Amino acid sequence: MAPSVSSLKNLDLSLLAQRMGRLCQQLGVEVTTAESCTGGGIASAITSVAGSSAYFTVGYVTYSNAAKSRLLKVPAATLESVGAVSEQVVKAMAAGACRESGAGLAVAVSGVAGPDGGSEEKPVGTVWLAWGDAEHQQAECFHFPGDRQAVREQAVREALAGLVARLTEQAKGSKKK
Repeated sequence: MAPSVSSLKNLDLSLLAQRMGRLCQQLGVEVTTAESCTGGGIASAITSVAGSSAYFTVGYVTYSNAAKSRLLKVPAATLESVGAVSEQVVKAMAAGACRESGAGLAVAVSGVAGPDGGSEEKPVGTVWLAWGDAEHQQAECFHFPGDRQAVREQAVREALAGLVARLTEQAKGSKKK
C-alpha cells in the first residue's frame, strides 16, 4: 500500500528527500522544481542528499511574475487574471518547468508566506502546490499556520511528501505491468 501524504509529513525533511531520491532512481525519473514563496527551499532539500544530481539537474526560483512568464512560459494573461497564488499558475509553472528542463516530474509552489501581502481572498499562509509533468498536473491549496518561516517549511514538506506519494503510485503502477 502506498504511503499516505499525511503519514509522509511526519518524516524528517532529509528522510523525505532520501525516499524521493530512491524512488526517482528506481523509476528513472528526473525531477525539477518551480518555486516562488519557498525561494529554492524544495531544491535545497532535494540536493541535500548526496548523489541527487542523478535525478535533479535544475530548479527554477521564479519569485516575480515576470520570471514566471520568461523562464516557465506562464501566460502573462493568466497571471493578470487570477494572480500568482492560484491553481492555474502553479499548474502552468509545473508544466513549464518540465518542458524547459526535460524532467519527467515537477513540483511547483506559489503562496503568501507573510508577514505581509495577504488579502481577504488569499490570506497569509495560502499556498498552492502542483505536481505533474508537461501534460498533466494536480494542484492543491493549503492554508498553513505560523510565521513566514513556518509557512515556507510546511510548503517544502508538503511538496516533498506529494512527490514521494506520486512516485510511489508510479512505482506501484510499473510493478503491475
